[in-house]
Parts: sequence; C-alpha cells; structure tokens
Amino acid sequence: MAKTTTIFICQECGHQIPKWMGRCPECMAWNSFAEEALRQQSPSRNSSRSSGSSTLGPITEVQSVAEDRLTTGIGEFDRVLGGGMVEGSLILIGGEPGIGKSTLTLQSMGHLARLGKKVLYVSGEESGSQIKLRAERLNALSENLLVCSEICVEEILQLLDKVKPDVLVLDSVQTFYTADLQSAPGSIGQVREVAFKIFQAIKHRNLPTLLIGHINKDGAIAGPKSLEHIVDTVVYFEGERGHAYRALRAIKNRFGPTPEIGVFQMMPEGLVPVENPSEWFLSERPENSSGSAIAATLEGSRTLLVEVQALVSTSSSIGMPRRMSAGFDHNRMSLLIAIMEKRMEFNLQGEDIFVNLAGGIKITEPALDLAVAAAIAGSFRDKAIDPLMVLIGEVGLTGEVRTVMQLDARIIEAKRLGFKRCIIPHSAKKVKNLPDKGIELCFVKNLSDVFEQLF
Repeated sequence: MAKTTTIFICQECGHQIPKWMGRCPECMAWNSFAEEALRQQSPSRNSSRSSGSSTLGPITEVQSVAEDRLTTGIGEFDRVLGGGMVEGSLILIGGEPGIGKSTLTLQSMGHLARLGKKVLYVSGEESGSQIKLRAERLNALSENLLVCSEICVEEILQLLDKVKPDVLVLDSVQTFYTADLQSAPGSIGQVREVAFKIFQAIKHRNLPTLLIGHINKDGAIAGPKSLEHIVDTVVYFEGERGHAYRALRAIKNRFGPTPEIGVFQMMPEGLVPVENPSEWFLSERPENSSGSAIAATLEGSRTLLVEVQALVSTSSSIGMPRRMSAGFDHNRMSLLIAIMEKRMEFNLQGEDIFVNLAGGIKITEPALDLAVAAAIAGSFRDKAIDPLMVLIGEVGLTGEVRTVMQLDARIIEAKRLGFKRCIIPHSAKKVKNLPDKGIELCFVKNLSDVFEQLF
C-alpha cells in the first residue's frame, strides 16, 4: 500500500525539507515553504513498472531517427524552433501575462489545423467560448482545432487516447494538477509532476506539445528549475507593453541553435513577423543628434543592427550621480564608464548617464561595448557620430578593442542597409576575405583610436 508523508517545499526554488522553516536555506526567501503531501509508491510497483522499459546496446547499433518537423506557418516561430516542431518534442513558452504567448500559439495551431492536422488545445484558464473569440480575431477557426477546458492531467491523458491528435497545446502549466499529489495547482510539486507526466506521455506517442508557462517576478519560468530540464525547448517572450515590438528568444533547444531570436510586431490581427528587424529598429533614428551610435549584434544566426542612445547631463545630486540603462546590462555600463574615466581621462564623476537600446530590445552580447562607449562620449562632448558608421567590438579593462565572433556576417548586414564605414578591432586584419567592397573598414586598437575616428 502506498505510504503518504508530509514535506515542506520552497515555492521559490523547490528546496525540500522535512520540517517548516521561516527562511529557505537555498534561495534565502522568507515564508516560502508550503506543506505538501508526498505519496511514495511501494518498491514492487516501481520494479514492475520499470521492468523491460530500457534496452542496453552499443551506440553504433542504435537506429537513427529522422527529424520530421511540423512547420507552424509563422516563419519567425519556426526559425526560433530550428525549423519547426520535432515529433515528440516538448516546447515550453514563457513570458509575462498579456505579452502574446496564447496569441502566437493559437495563430500557429490555426495554420496547422487548416493544413489538415488535428490539434488539441487544452486550456486551464479560459473557456471554449473565450478561446473561440480570440480564434475569430486571429482567423484561426478550423474544424480540426479541438478545444477543451480541463485541469486534471489524468483526464487530459485519457483525451489523448480518445482523440489521438497530431499536436497538443497546454495553456498553462501552472493551472494543471495531478491526483497523485494533494497540493494546490501551481505549487512546486504539482508543476514538476504535471510536466513529467506530460513528458512521458508525449514521448511514448511521438506527439509534439506546446506548454505555456508564466514567469515570476525575477523573470524566470514560475516553478522549479527542473521544469526547464524536463522539456526539450525553452523559449521566452520578451518586450515591453508600451512597445509594439516582441522578441521570441530560444534559451534551450535540443533540436536547433541557441540563442536564436524571432521578432514580431503586435497588431490588431495578432502577432505579425518582422522579416527585416534591423530596418525596423533603425526606422526612427534621429539625424545629426549626439549620443546615438549604431552597433551590429548577433542573436543566434541572425545579425541585428540596433541603435544605442546615451544621455550625459550634469547631476543635480552631489556625489550620487544616476546611472540607468534599458536593454543593456547595468553592470557592464558601469564598467565601461570606469574604463573611460581611467584610460581616457573623461570627467564623468558628476554626470548622470542614461543608456537605452531603441525599440525595447535587450542585448547581452559584448560586441555592443564599442557603440555604448561611443554614444556616451558623443553625448558628453555633444558631438554627433557619422550616421553611416557602424561600431563593432568588445572593450577590455585597459581600453583595448577586442574582436568578436562572425565579424564578416555583421559587416555584410551593415553594407546591405547602406552603411559606408565600419569600425572594427585591429586584430581583424588577420581575418581573410573580409567583405570590404562597398564599405570602408577602420581598424582600431583602443578607445583613443576610436574617438579619433569619430570626433
């Protein structure tokens, strides 16, 4: 007979302890432990369940399986997934509430349903009538799109045997529960067990599945970190509510490259893919304005040209200047400011400095360093940078400019968009066959060389 024990699980990180504590020793969160009943199965049941389920043999005799992908009909979505959904893959889509997770999923599933694929859309948050209202707005109505409102994972698994769909959608993982646990839906234990049961079921059926999940206040998928280890692909929706821009970024992908990015624009008819995001980001760039620089960044296999804006003004608070950044790492910005003060003798101690990436995009690549430093210097000296110039390079602690990956692809994208000059690291002279036709390449060793070229 199954034995039931009680444990306490941290709702922030999933740490388990036998007795309640006020503070989690793992993530240091206060009052985060919740009591959950854990049912342990008998050893005989476990042994009978696992007998014959594993096979042993050399890897050379394992049969290769072709990756049959289902294209969703949305080019940017397929790009992030590595070309489409692989059979039997479990895809986790995370993002803030209202950012467009359900919209993108329903759009893609409507396209598959019109192609004759049977899609089962299970929602634990909305009724069938609510889903139909969104489907009418998105033009995603089809007889092959089956909708259901259910939150018990055991009932959902019975539906799979009855309906036998080609694609499964679960919206969202925090609303489902399993009868094996006594805790409420959305708790750490429930999210982990639900995801594991779904994972086992779809692998057995070779059923591609989309799993939608909310994010917590720290920007991570709500639930244990093991949830991201269970699934095959993790993609995050990024973007600000005040911007029409949305980015879908792959954080983990067992069947494609990471970190790949897809760009969308939120429209009344749904999410519209942006085929040329660089042109979209630079469409409203001001002319002959100080504090603006263009950088060529790489996101997965895609090259993006983004505008870096900086504003340097005299601080009103003595000894406590404000340093803020949007879309760029704040610590990295502080490091670049310290390098400019030490190596270039810029007097920035009493200046408020603000850095922003236009369009609401977030970039963490070090190749953005040179453009950020140039934008800050341009705003500080109140001098405009050549609007047809692109800056590419990482800045070291001694002020040297270091090379970055796939420099040729960045230069090709800059030339395609009509830029005439490109500042790149001096070490790039060793690279053969750089695309220098139609664009002037300026090689620099340190920030002094860069500012001589700019101002």
